[in-house]
Amino acid sequence: MPQRLLDQILADPSGQSWAVLLREGRAEAEVIVGEVVDLELLRDLPRPLTGAPVLALVPYRQITERGFDAHDDGTPLRVLRPTDATAYRTIPVADLVAALPTATVAVTDERFSVSDEDYEATVARVIEEEIGNGEGANFVIRRDVVARTDADPATAALTWLRTLLTDERGAYWTFAVHTPGHTLVGATPERHVSVRDGRVWMNPISGTFRHPQDPGPEGAVLRESFASFIRDTKETEELFMVVDEEMKMMAQICSDGGRITGPSLKQMAHLTHTEYLLDGSSESDVRDVLRATMFAPTVTGSPMENACTVIQRHEPDGRGYYSGVLALLDLDEEGGERLDAPILIRTAHVDDAGTITVSAGATLVRHSDPRSEGAETSAKARGVLAALGLRPRRELGYDVQLALLPGVAEDLAARNETLSPFWLAPQESRPDPLLAGRRVLVVDAEDTWTQMLAHMVRHVGMAAEVRRWEGVSPADVVDPAWDLVLCGPGPGDPTDLSDPRIARLRDLLAARLDAGLPLLAVCLSHQVLAAMAGLEIAKLDRPNQGVQIPVDLWGTVRRIGFYNTFVARPPAPGTQVSVAGRPLEVAVHAPHDAVVGLRGPGLATIQGHAESVLSRDGLVALHGLLSHAVHG
Repeated sequence: MPQRLLDQILADPSGQSWAVLLREGRAEAEVIVGEVVDLELLRDLPRPLTGAPVLALVPYRQITERGFDAHDDGTPLRVLRPTDATAYRTIPVADLVAALPTATVAVTDERFSVSDEDYEATVARVIEEEIGNGEGANFVIRRDVVARTDADPATAALTWLRTLLTDERGAYWTFAVHTPGHTLVGATPERHVSVRDGRVWMNPISGTFRHPQDPGPEGAVLRESFASFIRDTKETEELFMVVDEEMKMMAQICSDGGRITGPSLKQMAHLTHTEYLLDGSSESDVRDVLRATMFAPTVTGSPMENACTVIQRHEPDGRGYYSGVLALLDLDEEGGERLDAPILIRTAHVDDAGTITVSAGATLVRHSDPRSEGAETSAKARGVLAALGLRPRRELGYDVQLALLPGVAEDLAARNETLSPFWLAPQESRPDPLLAGRRVLVVDAEDTWTQMLAHMVRHVGMAAEVRRWEGVSPADVVDPAWDLVLCGPGPGDPTDLSDPRIARLRDLLAARLDAGLPLLAVCLSHQVLAAMAGLEIAKLDRPNQGVQIPVDLWGTVRRIGFYNTFVARPPAPGTQVSVAGRPLEVAVHAPHDAVVGLRGPGLATIQGHAESVLSRDGLVALHGLLSHAVHG
């Protein structure tokens, strides 16, 4: 029966809709033949039948469901649904490979959609205009390799799938999917999100080590280059940044906020990545999980909402399915829905006209070099073409398990020594009797750090509610029912009162201060309040994006994660600082000439992110700020 379903596809590849999937850790591939339905919203994804899973192709433009910006290129949210239980089967990989076509697929007219020079100019603009002006910590800007084939797209995808199954290794999913007008084939290393038995997993991957062609005498070149990669500060910080961004999502959908395990290695045929695994418990519907996690920061950037705006500003057109997900929904033995969704990277898209598109992006951070970032997109995109067999593959001539090299396990484990133990361990609630039961209004200023803050606030026994800044008025924040108002972080220039969000934050802070009620302000809100207190706001020459800094908070040194471009400058020696009649104590980090905290009667602020996974002392620091703001 499984072979007959595959034979049905092979007999007429382009005349029907189908998918062939090999998922990590499985000895058998899955084959689906069915009907296609295009939907508007993720909530409309149909419930799968017993023994007949549903496969959704989720395009990048679907992120507009969250209210985020995206070019509308018309790529459909498409569902492939088996007509009945007999239209889904599993087949041993060896049998699948033996049956797939082997004829060469000719490809011509290969070119980049954006030239090296233009892409490097875009990178430079993003670093200067976006990261340099506080719009975010990192952004992923993509370009495409475009080519043509005269072969039938469905047959070409099956041919390339065979090459991936025989030559690639370490992929999370290896797949080919054919529907009218859209054919996808690839081997993606990265799980986006999975849901099973009331648990959610996310799997952020960042950092890429290209295996050297020649390992050197007794593997010396390989060992030295890999050791350098594992210890590289830029690679490590980039992984921490995407973990932080995905933990924001986990804190929103998981009742326990989520826990981090790792890091570990994702070794493929010619590349190796570093990764963490995030997991937590959730009672959310799988569609809500999928919607809340659109899309991975590894392919967009952070903060997520502003990253989407930056992508729309600097990419000339839509992304199609690139950086979206495939999403397989099926049922467990009790009839509960499960979800498995890999990120659509390392993937070729073929349309009915034979146009092949392979997209690749580079993660741009404060210290990115435009030329090297352009080279990275070129290597990634052309690496996909090589993996598909469309260009000569590198023959390494060796097979080494990098995780087993001397010192690698120790170097990976050492990364966690500076991280927040709060997010690395099971999070049992530990209420503070002096804070328990107090109500906290958390104002989200377009950065879901507030979800992590709210989770930590609940951990100490307080009751937190998160609201977007547009939905909070000055009348709301002076309601005495709120024992504390916590104004959160966000992107942008804290002095730009033409920005409605900055103007609203200032109004909310002023109203709460004038009412004499307890207030805590974090990062952007700290900067806005510092400006209200008469402190100069300046832009750092080198932004602090995703770095851990030991800072003295009123006599106690705390290691805190920082994501900021702007700072408040310290007052002149001997100058008393106050706001709304409240005298303030100032905590200063001398190396950056920056105010990292303010406190006064019923008021506390912090420049850094105590909620970040980078904040080794985050929980104790936040607890102290909460206690001071509430009790004075």
